[in-house]
Amino acid sequence: MPGSGICACGNVCFEYSGEPVLTALCHCTECQRWSGSAFSSNVAVPTAHFSVTKGEPKCWTRLGVVTGKEHHHFFCGDCGTSLYSQPEAMAGVTQIKAGSLRETNIPIGAEIFVTRRQNYVSLVEGAQQATDMP
Repeated sequence: MPGSGICACGNVCFEYSGEPVLTALCHCTECQRWSGSAFSSNVAVPTAHFSVTKGEPKCWTRLGVVTGKEHHHFFCGDCGTSLYSQPEAMAGVTQIKAGSLRETNIPIGAEIFVTRRQNYVSLVEGAQQATDMP
């Protein structure tokens, strides 16, 4: 299942090939801040199958609250669109922000950090529910 994505202004594009290793909603506080929403929607793919095809995203790095390892967040420096992240805690995996994909209607396989889910957000039927990282 190949896919591609683009930022809001069109200056950064990317693509990936193969099946995702995970599709998940993350309800952690850090993802809520990063996404500006109640959760982040992610498509995790092997980094070896991911490439930026246009532009050069900017990177912001923070330490993971749970892991203490660096978590690199990539975004468009022009429009600010959150594009993907590469957490050291998941070496070799790129977590694409599903809202930046050209095809955004993805099945969600898991929800993580569900203890931090906002009370107005319902669980995704059929998705694995985890209080921490799977």
